[in-house]
Amino acid sequence: MKFPVIIQGGMGAGVSHWGLARAVAKLGQLGVVSGTALDAILARRLQDGDPGGHIRRALAHFPWPKMAQRILDAHFIPGGRQAGARYQKTRMHVVEGEHLTQELCIAGNFVEIFLAREGHGGPVGINYLEKIQLPHLPSLYGAMLAGVTVVIVGAGIPLEFPAAIEALANHQPATYTVHIADGQGDEATCQLTFDPAHFLEAHALPPLTRPHFVPIVSSNALAAILCNRVMGPLDGFIIEGPLAGGHNAPPRGQLKLTGDGQPIYGQRDEVDLEAMRALGKPFWLAGSYGSPERVREALAAGAAGVQVGTPFALCVESGMTADFRHALLQKALIGDAKVFTDPLASPTGFPFKVAALAGTLSEQDIYESRRRVCDLGFLRTPYRQPDGTVGYRCAAEPEAAFIMKGGKPADVAGRKCLCNALTANIGMSQSFADGTTELALITLGDDYTNIGRFCDTTHLDFSAADVVRILLG
Repeated sequence: MKFPVIIQGGMGAGVSHWGLARAVAKLGQLGVVSGTALDAILARRLQDGDPGGHIRRALAHFPWPKMAQRILDAHFIPGGRQAGARYQKTRMHVVEGEHLTQELCIAGNFVEIFLAREGHGGPVGINYLEKIQLPHLPSLYGAMLAGVTVVIVGAGIPLEFPAAIEALANHQPATYTVHIADGQGDEATCQLTFDPAHFLEAHALPPLTRPHFVPIVSSNALAAILCNRVMGPLDGFIIEGPLAGGHNAPPRGQLKLTGDGQPIYGQRDEVDLEAMRALGKPFWLAGSYGSPERVREALAAGAAGVQVGTPFALCVESGMTADFRHALLQKALIGDAKVFTDPLASPTGFPFKVAALAGTLSEQDIYESRRRVCDLGFLRTPYRQPDGTVGYRCAAEPEAAFIMKGGKPADVAGRKCLCNALTANIGMSQSFADGTTELALITLGDDYTNIGRFCDTTHLDFSAADVVRILLG
């Protein structure tokens, strides 16, 4: 692969959708789709009537037409669902690997990569979160069926991805280790298994091209561990600092907070770039690198380039709704941009960047008035039940249910349902019987305050091409 200078951030869920990735890849940089919740997003797009017919066009190229037809029969609503109607629930992922759940997951990832790659030869990547382990194997297989160029994985230590890539490239069974709380406060593991043969129709497929594997790390120590222990080829690193949007790695050592409750990062959290260069792998720097000066600084430090998220999240090709984009841009241009690193919001336990915006869950009173539900379940964690079977819980689900499942009462404080909030960010809010809908929670990096380098009050909208042009000088 010719190393791109710019990697567009894989912002989930659906902010980095196929349209944004395609726009960036056509410019010769690495366009990236978010791999989070693509099965649920596919189902909701179909229930909204598949505007533009893009999903049906992609499914027409899916290698298994019977599976594609089952998905259309189950989810497609000609003309779209009625205003205010609830989205149909999709099945949640389980350790055992339920077949129809995996079908939708394979197709969702295939569709997103197919559309991002359609009509050009630029590189397209997909970004997964190690914290969301249960969909890993069917997601990866679907993306590879569509010819994904690069697989990026953050929010954890993804040691087993290269081995899974190698197996799935040859349509062989793959396994992945899943972490399970054992009910006593400790952690055990079990094996996910996925066999492509269970999904094949009519004839075998030729071997797939192996995508490059590029994990996201927050320290040179973690990068060294991956180099020594990863099971298969490792093609580079994205080094993400605490100024990046979305999930941040926790500070090393004892957690200390600022007066307003944000994690304090120190010298131990700074990456030794000399040590990174010594590993002999290309690396990209991320976290407030959205300016031409910072790009030049990264290149001078030996990086292959930078990963940039926030400017792409706010450009016209982004999956974020136009209303949210414009409101956020207007706030920044009058000097009112605020991003809070919330140590509690994410059920993963990782700090999570939250952009202040009226009417969203960034406002405490709105967060407290929300009725807790868990109906998407991507951030559920498996745990061992007293009878030995595996159950699932999430610190953002109803408090009584979480505690009944062995969760600690202290763990629910301040947790926000990212699954529902992030889908609301892209205009797919779930509706309730009382006429209300799920509310958004926007995540942006600290570089949000400098978004004025791409737009002004008279020209609020800017494109992915504008971002690339300005960053490359």
